[in-house]
Amino acid sequence: MRSDSGSATVWWTALGALLWFATLAALATATARLDRDRATAAADLAALAAAARAVHGTEQACARARDTAEANGASLRSCVLTGSTVEVVVSVPSSLIDRSVTARARAGPAEHESALQTWPFTATARARAGPAALSHEEVE
Repeated sequence: MRSDSGSATVWWTALGALLWFATLAALATATARLDRDRATAAADLAALAAAARAVHGTEQACARARDTAEANGASLRSCVLTGSTVEVVVSVPSSLIDRSVTARARAGPAEHESALQTWPFTATARARAGPAALSHEEVE
């Protein structure tokens, strides 16, 4: 018969290593999500700021987008003004690796009367989806 002496130490060590790696994976996932959320927020805010200046032309609108992106820890990669709709792409440095996280947002005026009647929901959808006309049914 073999002795089981010391086998508990091996099992506890394996369990400790498993918990350590699970914790590292959870932290990496949380950090990646935080980076993505920072990039998305910066893109949304930059697009909305640029859309507010769209009537003044591309130069002023994109300058406002750049300032807003930088104020939120991002850098503006592109800014395109089409009519009164602005589409921006921003990037933020990743906290985990030597790369950046990129996000895109579009903002512009509501183009449909029913979209204006559902303002709180429409403004949020507009920041992410752009100027497509929304009906009341699509928002709810």
